[in-house]
Amino acid sequence: MRDRLLRALRGAPVDTTPVWIMRQAGRYLPEYRKLRERFSMLEMCRRVDLAVEVTLQPLRRFDLDAAILFSDLLVPLWGMGWDFDLVEGKGPVVRPLERVDALEPMNLSRLDFVFDTIQQLKNRLEVPLLGFTGAPLTFASYLLEGRPRRDFARIRALYYRDPQAFHALMDTLSRHLTTYLKAQVDAGVDAVQLFDSWAGSLPSELYAAVLPYVQRMVDELTVPVIFFSTGSFHLFPLLQTLKGVVLGVDWRVPLRVYREGWSGPIQGNLDPAWLLASPEVFLPRVQQIVQEGHLFSGHVFNLGHGILPETPPEHLGHLVEAVHAAGCSAAASPSHLEPPRERTS
Repeated sequence: MRDRLLRALRGAPVDTTPVWIMRQAGRYLPEYRKLRERFSMLEMCRRVDLAVEVTLQPLRRFDLDAAILFSDLLVPLWGMGWDFDLVEGKGPVVRPLERVDALEPMNLSRLDFVFDTIQQLKNRLEVPLLGFTGAPLTFASYLLEGRPRRDFARIRALYYRDPQAFHALMDTLSRHLTTYLKAQVDAGVDAVQLFDSWAGSLPSELYAAVLPYVQRMVDELTVPVIFFSTGSFHLFPLLQTLKGVVLGVDWRVPLRVYREGWSGPIQGNLDPAWLLASPEVFLPRVQQIVQEGHLFSGHVFNLGHGILPETPPEHLGHLVEAVHAAGCSAAASPSHLEPPRERTS
């Protein structure tokens, strides 16, 4: 197996910068859209043959350094006896949670299709396989709101109104989601990404109450963990205290800015909108990010969020080639960059 990505996640030397893309198995690919004409998203998550096929689709086109398991962020809810739907144009629709104890203990047998998909993929892949799930806060936000909102106010209101109930929910979700991630690891994933998609909606005071549950999850996992959040630079003083993670960052702040406070492995961070321009326009920006990545002990190139559905697939091909070419050059002559300093926490 080509281990370039795993080496970068661990801060080990690499021959070039590894690259994978969030939502690389998805709507920008014509072959994926053809499947979606026949099957719903939920069918594709539950059917092992379809999930395997969609996971492999981008690897047939591009020299990516990892596969990302095709699934949905909220699939673990099925293991907790909680249903949700994926509505075209609206996203996840979840039955609102009234009481924490309404969630059942995680029943992994309800999610066998996920682990069967992982096992089948491991027999066919020559690159690492990434698993994933949402972080406790993100799950709680969906459970309380029932659907995506521009401002996830109910989770903040719960903390202010009833801190005990808030912590009970974080504790329950973190335990169940850790069980789910451990099962992914047992099935064969090589690393995992923990999405805290709505962390940016919280003030620092509140997120300080959330972070111990994230750290507890990380501490119980035996593979590299990428922690990714969006719109959360105001939380960076808190995030830099996380131990044992690769920091995944969005596109809103240049990669080099994170150097003040973080020298460990980092993932990111091209704005997905760049890929809607021509390669002549976006490739210099790609090369700049690769150079900035060498300020850290390890760098995995990625977008600052999921690839946009209207992205021309050939643009991703140009990006992957450019990352590998620029990464080779930077790895061969990194002397112009400041050496990483010891991380403090």
